[in-house]
Amino acid sequence: MPVSVTHSRLIYDALKACDIKIISALPETWLVHLIRMADDDPEVTLVRVAKEEEAIGISAGAHLAGVNSALLMQNHGFFAAINPIVSLAQLYKIPLLMLISYRGSFGERDPWQTQGGLATEPLLRALNIPTTQLRHPEDVPRCIKEAQALALASLHPVAVLLSRELMWED
Repeated sequence: MPVSVTHSRLIYDALKACDIKIISALPETWLVHLIRMADDDPEVTLVRVAKEEEAIGISAGAHLAGVNSALLMQNHGFFAAINPIVSLAQLYKIPLLMLISYRGSFGERDPWQTQGGLATEPLLRALNIPTTQLRHPEDVPRCIKEAQALALASLHPVAVLLSRELMWED
């Protein structure tokens, strides 16, 4: 599965335009180029986490220190992070800019990803997390800028779902 370097660069540049200084991530196939770009960038601190819920604490600390951050995770990792999203970020009004690879959606070829795809949007809605799905490269800069603006203004988590059609090169 070829992940698009070009579209990953668009996403990364949009994060940089939002003055993101800390990116936390757990390795994931669709996010491989974004993680590499963050790792190679001396202006950004990449924090590799063992579990996605750790990333919530990292972003909370960054916010309290006045530093913009973003979280990169797969939708299954989002499921693992629900407790700290609710009990830390939502309770204490911590903005989270979550970029979530939307595995298991239309076009999914891996059977083990499909159940997660079915649960992602309903869980985001149940948690009242504003969500947008990125499908087209021309929408990337605006959507990420608007997602960060909403997270900061509302002091609330926001999710940007990275779709297969954006992340793959066929």
